[in-house]
Amino acid sequence: MTDWYVYMLKCKDGSFYTGITTDLARRVDEHNGVLKNGARYTRARQPVQLIYQESCEDRSQASKREHAIKKLDRADKQALVSQ
Repeated sequence: MTDWYVYMLKCKDGSFYTGITTDLARRVDEHNGVLKNGARYTRARQPVQLIYQESCEDRSQASKREHAIKKLDRADKQALVSQ
């Protein structure tokens, strides 16, 4: 069984990016341009830094959690990261 993760990145411009993956290290490398397939949003905002991660049981749960985090305002996202 593969673990899924919800993660949040802080971009060079101070913005946040939230996503899901089964391999955090690979995905951060993709976002930073070390590997191909990074998100279009992060390409222009490199380097990015992993600031939050949360393990989920499956892809469905990870997607639901990602959606919930994306709906948070910036202050709530910062509070989540600070926990």
